[in-house]
Order: sequence, then C-alpha cells, then structure tokens
Amino acid sequence: MVQTKEKRMYMRVRNVCGLLGTILPWLALFSAGLTHHESPDWWWSISATYYQSPALVGVLVPASIVLLFYIGYDKLDNIITSLSGVFGLLIVLFPCKVSWINDGNPVGFFQVPIEISAIIHNVSAMVFFLLIAFNSVYLFTKTGGEMTPRKRIRNMIYRICGWSMVAIMVVFLVLKLLHAPGYSIMIVEILLLTLFGISWLVKGEAFPFLNDVEEAEPTK
Repeated sequence: MVQTKEKRMYMRVRNVCGLLGTILPWLALFSAGLTHHESPDWWWSISATYYQSPALVGVLVPASIVLLFYIGYDKLDNIITSLSGVFGLLIVLFPCKVSWINDGNPVGFFQVPIEISAIIHNVSAMVFFLLIAFNSVYLFTKTGGEMTPRKRIRNMIYRICGWSMVAIMVVFLVLKLLHAPGYSIMIVEILLLTLFGISWLVKGEAFPFLNDVEEAEPTK
C-alpha cells in the first residue's frame, strides 16, 4: 500500500507538470488578450504576456517549484529536474524585452535594466528547454526491469518529444538569423510547451492505453 501511494504521488506530480506546461500558452494568450495593450506585438511571445497578465507567473512558478523539489530515481534525475526548476524561476524573475519599454527601465523582481533582464531571460529559457529535452530523451527512457512493448512505445514518444524540442530550437535560431517575424516566437513556445506537456503526461500515466497492464512499480 505504501508503494501504491508513493506511485500515485509521482504520477500526480508528473501530470501536474505536464498539464501546466500544456495550458500555459493558451491561458497566457487568453488572459492577456482581455487587457489593455501597449503595442500590437503583445502576443508575439508568452514571455511578453508577463506585462499584461499574471498567467505566466501563476503557471510557471508552481511548475518550477514542483521541478525544483521533485525527487527522482537517482542523483542525475534530481540534478536535471532541480536545474530545470531553477531556470524556470529565472525565466519569471527576469522578464523579456518588449517594444513598449525602453532600454534602461528596470523590470522584474530584481528591477534590473530590461536589456540585461532580457539576456538572462533568453539564456534561462534556452537552458530550461534543453534540460527538459534531455530529461525526456535520456532519463524517461530508462527502465528498471524488462522492456515491455508498451514501454517501448512510451520510449519512442519520449524521444520524439525530446529530439523535436531540440530540432525546434535549432530551427528557431536559424529563423532569428534570417529575421523571421516576431510572432514566430509564440509558435515555437507553443510547440515546445506542448511537447514538454505530452512527455510528462505520458510519464505520469495519463493515457491508460500506453501504460503497462501490470506494473509493480514505476519504471524509467
């Protein structure tokens, strides 16, 4: 019974992370869309909605705290998830740069100039998604026992999600060099968060048809 309760706790934590990641872009867009807009590019990124709505803070902070204190199966698991939580919090603490706030103006929790805050924000976001991708590709795919057919399917999903996240980030960097439209950031963020959500929901056994029929304990 103790193991069953522990497993349920792990599944619930994973599902909460996955759900928060999936709904974040849509909640941010909806809530920010109801407010007054200083510029027509208010919706070009989820990060830009920080200045319009509390959705980003309200969703990303709890998700980051869950990651920060998540107890994994081994030391590497704990390090990766904890670092993900740290960089997730940095994304919120140091807001991005937007067109309607001039350089030099203090922003965020630490009230640093927006151009400096933007650098920390962008680096933190990149590292956050790379850590999430690593977690999906290399940690979620581990197994502590026999590899079942459904575990193989789950591993394929984890790898698809993780490598797709890496590919999307590479494509985005190329597009930025080619001066892609500003709203491409929002598209990239939606794709990344959706892949993050799918990976964690699968790990949280949110989809019964992907779960092993009989499983004594959670497998990696």
